[in-house]
Order: sequence, then structure tokens, then C-alpha cells
Amino acid sequence: MEGLSPWVIFFASIFTGNILLVYFLGMCSFLSVSKQVNTALGLGLAVTFVLTITSALNYVVYFYLLEPLGIEYLRYIAFIIVIASAVQLLEMIIERFSEPLYINLGIFLPLITVNCAILGVSLFMVIRNYTFIQSVLFGAGSGLGWLLAILAMAGIRQRLNEKKIPPALQGPGIVLIISGLMAMAFIGFSGIVQIQ
Repeated sequence: MEGLSPWVIFFASIFTGNILLVYFLGMCSFLSVSKQVNTALGLGLAVTFVLTITSALNYVVYFYLLEPLGIEYLRYIAFIIVIASAVQLLEMIIERFSEPLYINLGIFLPLITVNCAILGVSLFMVIRNYTFIQSVLFGAGSGLGWLLAILAMAGIRQRLNEKKIPPALQGPGIVLIISGLMAMAFIGFSGIVQIQ
């Protein structure tokens, strides 16, 4: 993957390889926190920040610590430690500077630690053998793709509050249908460029 431009990886990870709507990673918080645009924006920015920071840190940990020592098999543990540290730092920052957002995100802020999209991005960068710049832009693009998806879902769900929905589809039913339609739309971009 060294010949692939980092900017191609960045834009592809937003659209054609969207971590949420193409790989279906990070669906739990996506479905739970996408009720209001403001909360979705806050969580989306938090996930983008964590994805960008942890992809850079996990690249350094893997290629400059684990691989030279021959202990690559510890990558899951090492990646989760880095992710948990970054989320803890982010949680303290949000609590300090935006208490309403901190309260609105509730349990989903610390649960970013176990958001499988964040671990997935770190594992994808290792599997695909990205360079450092490619890894950072892949993390940032994946975060922005996740942000785009959750904002779109939140906007749609806010509009649905004003509409009459058949009782059988109210709640999770309509949300899952909309998620499927959004996923099909994003998969439609896959003919442009793929980063697998």
C-alpha cells in the first residue's frame, strides 16, 4: 500500500471504505446516540479525535515497539491500552470544557474505548501495512466518515419525529431500515476507489 496516496486513503475512508456503513464497525453508539444532532456531533467529533490520535500512537507502538521486540501478538492489548488512555484524556477535556455535552453523551463517552471501529482502524492499518502518514489520514478519514454517518442519521431521526410512522416500524425498526439504506448508498461509492 506504500504506492497509494495518503489523500486517496483519506477520502476513500470517508466514502468508499466508510468504517461504519461499509464495515459496520461502531454501530452500537451510532444507533444509540443519533437521536439529536448536537449530541451526535459531539460524539462524532470525539470519535474522530480518538481515531486520529490512536491511529498515530498505535502505529508507533506497533512498528517501533512491538515489531522490533518480536511481540506483535500483544498488539490487541497494546492498542486497547492506547485507546483507553486517549479516551480517558478526551473524557477529562470534555467534562472540563463542555459539561452539557459530557452529560448528554453519558455512558457513551467512556464506551468509545470499546467502540470496535477504533480498534478496527488500528488493525486495518497494520494489516494493510500503511505508512505513518497513511495511517494518520486513514484514522482521520475514518473518523470523519463516522461523523458524517452519525450526523446524517441524527438529522433523519429528528425529521422523523415530526412524521407519522406505522406503529410496527417505530423505534429500532425504522432506524435499522434507514441504516441499511444509508449503507447501500455508501457502498454505491465503492466503484470509485477501494483501499483494501
